[in-house]
Amino acid sequence: MEWLNAENVLGTAGVLVTLAVLAYERLIPGLKRIGYRVQMDTKIGGDQENGEADVRLGLFDEFPDMSEGSLVLLRIENDGLRAIGQNSYESDGLTVTFTDRTVRGVAVTEPNPEELVESLTAERGLRHEGNKIHLPKVPLNKGHHFKLLVMLNGPGIGREVKVRGTINEGTVKRNRQQPRPSNLLLGVVVFLVLLVGVQQSLLWRSQGQEPPRMGCAEGRLTIVGSTALRPAMERIAEEYESDCSGAEIEVAADGSREGLQLLDAEGRKAKDGAPPMVAISDGRASGHEELREDPVGVAVFAMVVNDGVGLDDISLADLRRLYRGEVRNWRELGGHDLPVRLVSRSSASGTRGIFQESVLKGFEPGVSSQDCVRRDDPAARQSRCERRDTPTVLAEVGEIAGAVGYGEQKAASEAPGVKLLRLEGHAADSETVRAGTYPFRATEYAYTYGSPPADSLPAEFLGYLSDGAAQRVLRSHGHLSCAGLRSAQLC
Repeated sequence: MEWLNAENVLGTAGVLVTLAVLAYERLIPGLKRIGYRVQMDTKIGGDQENGEADVRLGLFDEFPDMSEGSLVLLRIENDGLRAIGQNSYESDGLTVTFTDRTVRGVAVTEPNPEELVESLTAERGLRHEGNKIHLPKVPLNKGHHFKLLVMLNGPGIGREVKVRGTINEGTVKRNRQQPRPSNLLLGVVVFLVLLVGVQQSLLWRSQGQEPPRMGCAEGRLTIVGSTALRPAMERIAEEYESDCSGAEIEVAADGSREGLQLLDAEGRKAKDGAPPMVAISDGRASGHEELREDPVGVAVFAMVVNDGVGLDDISLADLRRLYRGEVRNWRELGGHDLPVRLVSRSSASGTRGIFQESVLKGFEPGVSSQDCVRRDDPAARQSRCERRDTPTVLAEVGEIAGAVGYGEQKAASEAPGVKLLRLEGHAADSETVRAGTYPFRATEYAYTYGSPPADSLPAEFLGYLSDGAAQRVLRSHGHLSCAGLRSAQLC
């Protein structure tokens, strides 16, 4: 190719360098970065020492010991390129320090989006002490921000205001409002980007190569843990492999507890302390201090019965009576004359843990049957069996008269021979979960052993889970993505 000569290569390199410098200086503040700036720092009233009239009315004149009162408006924002979750903070949240002043009051204002205010409450850890404000671990997606209106007292008006905190693979820095580039400059940049993109694309095609994708890494990765999220994870893994050549992802989900234990064991054996493994858990893990978590989404679960039972709805009180053995026949609850048969998950199941914690408010009875029909223990009030995964539970419930069990909502809705029960009149769907009226739900977490290297396949895959494509897959499988939830308490 005659055009591929030293002159053209140097010209292209020059354009790329120019764009890189422009992007670095103006458009790319960092991958993970929290920026802050003081937008107002003003004295309340006049400066009497300099002969100014100190005119105050109402509350400004009634606060005690506010002769040196001042107001500060502080903006805090995610001005980086990647979302910052609660687990992006190394220890505590951010701390704001005012030099030579005492904080008298704090108000959160202009949260964007408005849902951020739910993470900025006293219950979540917002407090002030002396010259400091302690902020909770606020999740901030790219471009999200909030402001603090702070009332202070002391002589330090105009003195330095510092925001400090430790972000995993990120920074907290003072920033400034960037002026908008001119239309001419934007036009030139767009033209150069298109020109270089076309030229580079032709070069790759001439060499038989595909252009590299952002967020891609090569290697092998194993996904273990929750069987409830297994179908969604399999689809997400397929899409990642399709987008990123050189990545090979295996989904081997056998239960949340088993997955966490396996990840912990593999991490302890790994020489670099970062095995190529991610564990998905129904709910937050406990007892694994070395594991790092990232919320992925909210899974919705459902109670299911064999469609011959004749019930559509059950109260939580009756459901708990049923699992205590106080209800032995469905006709006692208005159903058909069929014996109650419990089909449950094994003790390693995260779904079972969520069921016991959020719905049953107690423990399930012991195993009394191997085939889920006949009682092997004559003293047992009901037959109860355990199965390893969600598909097997749903299959047993669909085949056995009088059977009741539970599982992930979408899988349950597609299983033959079963009917989903409403709980207290509330169906198992995303709307009731968002409204807070449906209890059988769980935040799904992705765990790694420690913090994997930023360019490793586990780290890139975690970033991919928060991307739009992966979030769409989660929603298509009946789960709620953390990125789209209005209530911060769900994730």
